[in-house]
Amino acid sequence: MYPHPLKQKLQRGEVVLGSGLLTPSPHLTGMILSTGPDFLWIDTEHLPFGSESLDYIPVLARMRGTAPMIRVANNDPGLIKKAYDVGAVAVMVPQVNTPEEAARAVEYARYPPLGQRGISPMWTFIAGEQWNHVIKTANEETVLILQLESQQAYDNLDEIIKVPGFDVLLVGPLDLSASVGRITETGSREVQEIMREVPKRLKGSGIAAGTTLMEVAELQEKIRWGYQFLNVGNVASYGVQVLDSHLKTLRSNATGEK
Repeated sequence: MYPHPLKQKLQRGEVVLGSGLLTPSPHLTGMILSTGPDFLWIDTEHLPFGSESLDYIPVLARMRGTAPMIRVANNDPGLIKKAYDVGAVAVMVPQVNTPEEAARAVEYARYPPLGQRGISPMWTFIAGEQWNHVIKTANEETVLILQLESQQAYDNLDEIIKVPGFDVLLVGPLDLSASVGRITETGSREVQEIMREVPKRLKGSGIAAGTTLMEVAELQEKIRWGYQFLNVGNVASYGVQVLDSHLKTLRSNATGEK
């Protein structure tokens, strides 16, 4: 359970794959974990709950060998600290547009001397891990993910890369599409050109390129482009697609038999 090898996988250049959890349900979490994702994306930015609603779900993910990755609502020390304290292996900070913002996220995510994160990880008491040991070694496990979601962030990419202490730069296609004037058009030339360039610009930096998509063909393309950290949709959206298809097929068959 501790330490989780996510950071080592990234450092070895492995492709890591995860999926999203849309509601903090232990039963749904268990079903997703049964598929063996490298990480579980727990979103507290857009979904209507915070870290206090997650209970033991991050620990459950750890127990099943999956790294809980919590996206916080913004670049806030309290939110980042609490996400790690409930058991996150990785925390993702949205809308990081400047090197100064990147440096603040690192400061909030790391224990001294690498940062200024407050100390008291509560998840250890649920998991039965040694509190002192976790505190002394947490910086070795902690994964920090920053999101590139705007033209401004892309323009500042070279300076953001120079900030030490974060592990993944994740391109958010939807927000990026709005920033470049093609809102919701994630497949547009403007978005795809940036997405193609980011892994090239990260090469040799020790920072992995990440993104999130639904379609397998698109995900395979991004792996060929050099993306290493990829979120593979979510069970709810995939399930709705399959159910919609099945219902249409069955209704069509039923109509044809009359």
